[in-house]
Order: sequence, then structure tokens, then C-alpha cells
Amino acid sequence: MNLELTARRAGHRGFTLIDLVIALAVIAVLLRIAMPNYQAYIVKSSRQAVQGELIQLANTQEKIFLNSNAYTSSVTGAYTGQSSGGLGVTAATSPSGSGKSKDERYTISASVSGSTFTLTATPKTGTPQAGDGNLTINEQGVKTWGSKSW
Repeated sequence: MNLELTARRAGHRGFTLIDLVIALAVIAVLLRIAMPNYQAYIVKSSRQAVQGELIQLANTQEKIFLNSNAYTSSVTGAYTGQSSGGLGVTAATSPSGSGKSKDERYTISASVSGSTFTLTATPKTGTPQAGDGNLTINEQGVKTWGSKSW
């Protein structure tokens, strides 16, 4: 009986240290490949979220222009439908695209000159967006991202 128990235990040894090291090495290689792709996805998602927000704000600017024949330069001012009001954004920042307002990645500003406006989303430093380039849209619908259009 003792011989049978010893034979049974020999077939069920479990994991060795070598098995564990190999598994960790495979996981490390997979993470090394996957992380840059995931980070690029996060940056792209946040960029797309702010692009949508800039389009909405440009539409709001056009509504204001129809009401008062002028654009507003205030992003955070209360929306009144007049150029003396603002665009009604509670904070001049944009959400990350994940729906979390506390994870803001862009600062949004408006510049007005006569009958023209430019809305600009500038990436915040210290976020994954830093170095991604400014996004702009103007009254003619021209949209730029850095030096190219989006």
C-alpha cells in the first residue's frame, strides 16, 4: 500500500519554480505588447470625445450668432442665447471619453474676432493626451488637429 501511495503522488507533483517563471515571462511579454496599444486606444478615445464636444460647442456658437449677430468668447459663462452669455460649459475642460468628468484631459477655450470664432481644445500636461496636439474648429467648420485636419 505504501508503494501505491508513492506512485500516485509522483504523478501529481504540481507547479515547479521553472513553470512559474515561464508563466510570468509569457505574461510580461504579452503586457509589453498590449500596453502601448491600450494607451494609444485611450488617447484616441479621449480625442474623439473632445472632437464631439467641440462640434457641439460650435453649433452653440452658431445659435448665439443667429440670436445676437455676434459670437461669445466665454466658454464657462451661462448660456443665454446671446453673445453676452457663454457656451454653458460648467468647467472649461473636457471629459476623457470614459464618461468620468473628473478625468479631464483637455482645456477648452474660445477666441472671437469680429464675425469669426475659433474653439480650441488643448491637451493638459500630465495626462496621456499631452503632446497629442491641439484640436480646433472655427465658424467655417474647418477642423484641425495639430497641422492636419480631423
